[in-house]
Amino acid sequence: MTSILFVCNANIVRSFMAERIFNERLSRQSINGVSASSAGLLDMNGAVADPTARQILAEHGIDDEGHVSRLLTEEILRETDLVLTMEMSQLQKIEAQYPEFASELRVLKSYLPDYDIHQGDIADPYRRSLFHYRLCFAEISLSVEALIKCI
Repeated sequence: MTSILFVCNANIVRSFMAERIFNERLSRQSINGVSASSAGLLDMNGAVADPTARQILAEHGIDDEGHVSRLLTEEILRETDLVLTMEMSQLQKIEAQYPEFASELRVLKSYLPDYDIHQGDIADPYRRSLFHYRLCFAEISLSVEALIKCI
């Protein structure tokens, strides 16, 4: 089983949405042998998912229930084959803290054919407008579709 981990800051918006979008697409396309989870760089003490992120997922028929944030740990990294961050700075933080996992790190948007390292971040929509959440969802969806083509 291949294990993919999506990482953002708090694990209540972007990485949560990426995990749910990815798993829904795998299920829809009947792809087996791959699983996804998510974690954050900040300890949010098991916070629930952001309500607006849940709303966006629900609008697209994607399961939005039962998420609890979790902090990225070395143990989680050891159980993961590929770590995908939302921002280059997040990748760099993980690489600095856990250099032994550098070869397993990648920015999610880097799967897009027109990827530009200077525009590679998926911006955090937290506490911003519904437009920003929809934009975030779209960027994650496109990136996940490109990722799945590589599986």
